[in-house]
Amino acid sequence: MAKKETLDPETLALIQWCTEVEKYLVAGGATLAEAQEHIEEQVEWFTDQFYDGLTPEEAAKAALND
Repeated sequence: MAKKETLDPETLALIQWCTEVEKYLVAGGATLAEAQEHIEEQVEWFTDQFYDGLTPEEAAKAALND
């Protein structure tokens, strides 16, 4: 049986933040699949935005304006 991996609190916070960004991307006109794909493709950029202190809404707006 595979060992269950536990994530550190910082990683969990980043995942939750990305989940919130996803909601704003969908509200801005993306499909859920498009939002998820965009976050996956631009994971480094979104991670930088997280550590720079942007809110999920601010990061989504910046992504939609690019």
